Amino acid sequence: MLHGSGPGTTGSGAWTTTAQALGPSWHLVAPDQAGFGRTPIPAGSRGGLRLWTEQAASLMDALGHEHYAVVGHSMGGAVALALAVARPRQVTCVVAVSTMGAPGAPLSAELDAIWAAPADPVGARDMLGRLVLDRALVTDAAVEARAAAMRAGAVTFASLFPPPRARWADELTLSAQTLTAVRAPVLLVHGADDRVTPLGTAALPLLGHLADVRLHVLGRCGHVPAIEHPYEFRQLLSCFLRRHLNSRDGTHPEPPDGH
Repeated sequence: MLHGSGPGTTGSGAWTTTAQALGPSWHLVAPDQAGFGRTPIPAGSRGGLRLWTEQAASLMDALGHEHYAVVGHSMGGAVALALAVARPRQVTCVVAVSTMGAPGAPLSAELDAIWAAPADPVGARDMLGRLVLDRALVTDAAVEARAAAMRAGAVTFASLFPPPRARWADELTLSAQTLTAVRAPVLLVHGADDRVTPLGTAALPLLGHLADVRLHVLGRCGHVPAIEHPYEFRQLLSCFLRRHLNSRDGTHPEPPDGH
């Protein structure tokens, strides 16, 4: 499970609620990608799609998982698709949520503002407000927690997406050739009101490039379906994973109990 690129984002912060709701029958791995949380950027590197893809592949190799699904949000969706190409025998399916990665997708004004958000309560509140449609979700507690996480990683994050930021959005796009090489089944989940990675430029173009793809659009939903529509998101996720997680031959068998 791969998180997105907002300042203060971590694997546990992005996925703990979803992981708890899915229950103990799943073995979930939710790392902090390089430059986020407690994972440093290797010396001589700036981060980027190649590093994050190699990191995820190496982590799963080190854990000894021969087959696994990949769930990615926003930036993490682009990494998930790239990982499916890098590890075609290991990745059984991909769930890309509010994903980046579509060829030619421009940097939105909302994402530009999120990457530039100052590490203080004002910046945290502004950023969270851009992520969701329902501003009632931007509670004082959520702002306080995000501001603290932003302050903790401010120095490292500043090195990931310095201005001009359009180049970093370009760096996170995948070529048409790369996308057509994704052989795993892909579920795209997107909010109809996503302003950060808009449906029309982020998700719809992927339908013409991915060989085995389906798209689920959630109405009255911004950039974070897992928070804005948690029950429906978990239902989509668990149903898709149960069908495809163990499938390598196209028959899509149900996994055994406890898998």
